[in-house]
Amino acid sequence: MRYLYGLAILSCLILWSSCRNDFETVASTGSLEFSKDTVYLDTIFSNIGSSTYNLKVYNRSDEDINIPTVRLAEGEASNYRLNVDGVPGKVFENVQILAKDSIFIFIETTFNVNNLPTNPKEFLYTDQLLFDSGGNEQKVELVTLVKDAVFLFPEKYPDGSYEAINLGTDDDPFLVKGFYLEDNELTFTNEKPYVIYGFAAVPSNKTLTVEAGARVHFHNLSGIIVEENGTLKTMGEKSNDPELMENEVIFEGDRLEPGFSDIPGQWYAIWLRSGSVNNEFKFTTIKNSTFGIRMENSPLSLKNVQIYNSTNIGLLAIHSAIDGENMVINNSGQSSLAIQLGGSYTFRHCTFANYWTEGFRSFPSVVIANYAEYFDGSSTVTEVHDLVAANFTNCIIYGNERREFGLLKDDQAIFNFKFENSLVHFEDPTGEFSNDPLYDFTNAALYPATKFNIDPVFQDTELNNFNIESGTSGADGIGKPGVLPTEDLNGTTRGNSQQDPPDAGAYESIEF
Repeated sequence: MRYLYGLAILSCLILWSSCRNDFETVASTGSLEFSKDTVYLDTIFSNIGSSTYNLKVYNRSDEDINIPTVRLAEGEASNYRLNVDGVPGKVFENVQILAKDSIFIFIETTFNVNNLPTNPKEFLYTDQLLFDSGGNEQKVELVTLVKDAVFLFPEKYPDGSYEAINLGTDDDPFLVKGFYLEDNELTFTNEKPYVIYGFAAVPSNKTLTVEAGARVHFHNLSGIIVEENGTLKTMGEKSNDPELMENEVIFEGDRLEPGFSDIPGQWYAIWLRSGSVNNEFKFTTIKNSTFGIRMENSPLSLKNVQIYNSTNIGLLAIHSAIDGENMVINNSGQSSLAIQLGGSYTFRHCTFANYWTEGFRSFPSVVIANYAEYFDGSSTVTEVHDLVAANFTNCIIYGNERREFGLLKDDQAIFNFKFENSLVHFEDPTGEFSNDPLYDFTNAALYPATKFNIDPVFQDTELNNFNIESGTSGADGIGKPGVLPTEDLNGTTRGNSQQDPPDAGAYESIEF
């Protein structure tokens, strides 16, 4: 296991030109035009190649022109790279552009922290792309934010293989590329971002503590695994600026370009393995993974947690125990919340939504089951466990499909659930579920004071903004007084009386 402190930047330059020698040209006169006068290359981490950025160079004149030189101001010492007609380099001569035509310049970089004389947390790295020289010289600025980071990754062996974790048994191994965190790596601070390659595993009888304001980034197919008797605690705190979220813990992918800010499936999951203990998440955002949290036979406390943009499931709980409050989960390729093989669950003032638009979705936002089916190699096996409780109080369950919750019961086990003072989206226009007692919405024992199919009027589902509008939201004023927490996800005090009841969901209503 190794530690690497690195810097990272984004920027790159591949230059594409229509370089030809079979037509007459005139020298450039400094009249080139550019699609940008400054190319801002977004932040990446040390030794991770950036995305490709482009610049277009126009020849607006009626004559074919020749640019004597196209080069980086820092020349061969520059960390930006150029490529002209497939030939790499940093200085090029006699680049030609036809009349009323243009060429593309693409920009990229990789930066090594060892190139720096000091080790700041972040700085701006700049260079210039120069066209021609002397009185005809024109330039385009190149600007990249460079960030320092802590890199955690599995060891690579001399034979080219990597350190691995066995998620199976000795007789039936299932190996994934990963490593166990050492004692000096079991606290993630907010001093520098962390970048994880492969799976970082919390060993048995150890606790990984992620401090308030920490940022944890994952490479493709990476994540955190918490082993039996291991513990994960993310100790975020309420932020002063809801946009900066400076005190929250954030888990996301390692591509920092704006175009990747909401792309699902960039990393795998936070995986709480069977028998992990005392797991706790406070003021935490998990985004752009395959599973946000995947847990098996484990306890978990969730307070002020947001999970967005999961290609599969936001929160998958298998025969587990969860106490959740002020949660929001949205934009999942399957379900935002999936409960399998029973367990015990309590959710208060949570918003489980699903407005997935990346493709077809065949699962409701919330699925609750006391069984699971799997193939054992020869036949399909059904495993059943008691659903001791699945209680939703002052919650919203909504989305862009007709039915946004599903109940899957096996009569061989207990199946206890209750939706109280909540807002639920479930349409049954053909009466398919009219004779199923699980969906008897007049049953006050199962659905006390719960409302159905009244638009919650979310502020902006595409931006994962699930504030609700005062006076028009179906969740406005339908909550049960006296249900903790007393403050919503924004820190606003909730109503707490029959005359001033709270709203359902993670947010108290506001004026848009």
